[in-house]
Amino acid sequence: MTVSYTPAEEHELLGGIQRVYRFENNYGASVICHEGSYGSKGHKWELAVLYGDVITYDTPITSDVIGHLSAQQVQKILSKIDQLS
Repeated sequence: MTVSYTPAEEHELLGGIQRVYRFENNYGASVICHEGSYGSKGHKWELAVLYGDVITYDTPITSDVIGHLSAQQVQKILSKIDQLS
């Protein structure tokens, strides 16, 4: 079964876009695509894991931001974030 996540918020950011996702486990993600983000030249996404409203670098998913992601890859990572405890 494939889950498609919908952003809780969407904003213009630095001439591009930011989508913020939030989950019941208090984790979330900031997903961006703008001129300064990793992958923007190829219209790819950069994802940062959030805990509350703060970027966290201490999860089993990553210890940094993840760049150069397709929309499908973003959805797979969101599923992993949603399952964190």
